[in-house]
Amino acid sequence: MWNWLRQVKDLVSQKDIGLMRMQFWKEAVDDIYRDNPPHQPVAVELWKAIKIHNLTKMWLVRMIEEREKNLDDQAYRTIQDLETYAENTQSSLFYLVLETLGVKDIHADHAASHIGKAQGIVTCLRAVPYHSSRRKVFLPMDICMLHGVSQEDFIRRREETKARDVIFDIASQAHLHLEHARSFSKKVPLKAFPAFIQTVALDDYLNKIRKVDFNIFHPNLQKKNTLLPLYMYIQKWKKTY
Repeated sequence: MWNWLRQVKDLVSQKDIGLMRMQFWKEAVDDIYRDNPPHQPVAVELWKAIKIHNLTKMWLVRMIEEREKNLDDQAYRTIQDLETYAENTQSSLFYLVLETLGVKDIHADHAASHIGKAQGIVTCLRAVPYHSSRRKVFLPMDICMLHGVSQEDFIRRREETKARDVIFDIASQAHLHLEHARSFSKKVPLKAFPAFIQTVALDDYLNKIRKVDFNIFHPNLQKKNTLLPLYMYIQKWKKTY
């Protein structure tokens, strides 16, 4: 369901159509929790997962409602707004994964919150080249204003120092969330660690963007790291995140 919700904004040309699709999922979730799932493959599989793992409805509703608000093509006003969006979407997804693993632990929840925020920030950064090619910029306006950078600077793919400073500040915030999440690692149950394997990909991107001096349009950032599966396996073996 998350992948479908994530793509709605790009798949629809009119906001009203996007709102209709979000409304479908709102009603679908209500029906699923009444044991009356709609005859739709994703909805049926979600109903099965909810029955098996007793998933919390609130996390599903939060994801839908936040994606619905995000249908407006507007930049985040502040970095805190981006973090709120990430918490309500990415972190909610991590909470659901923890539930499928049978983990109910406050420290795991804290880690999931920060990893979700890091994931949301990195996703925003990764999407900059794609969005700028469509003359759209969603980077937090407060960080852009702090460095005197306009949306047009990113649309024109300017690579001046001040534009890189914007990316540095945003990437640094993602890094801080990862470090904060890891500060709970000794208290998080081991069976929760598989939920956080995504930190491997986050570290990989943040390392790559640092190596290109925070040039968000550098070609190296568009290359896939074929060793990521190996790194994920090693992390799982080491029981770290």
